[in-house]
Amino acid sequence: MAKKRELDELRKLSDEELAKELNEAYRQLFTLRLQLSTRQQNNTAEPKKVRRRIARIRTLQRERQLVAYYQAVAAATEGA
Repeated sequence: MAKKRELDELRKLSDEELAKELNEAYRQLFTLRLQLSTRQQNNTAEPKKVRRRIARIRTLQRERQLVAYYQAVAAATEGA
């Protein structure tokens, strides 16, 4: 259920906030990779969690992009 809550929280964010979250997740992934390579981090499952968070954010961005596109197409066909 934690994934569903996280997804609901992400859906509430604006496009700009979602972009910030994506940037932050990429930075976190970079830091984790660096820590794993220098053996400062022992939790090898953490990068997978961050990659999945990135995938969720990108999926939401794509959903919003498609909704905007289809709304524009629908508006254009109504006016024609």
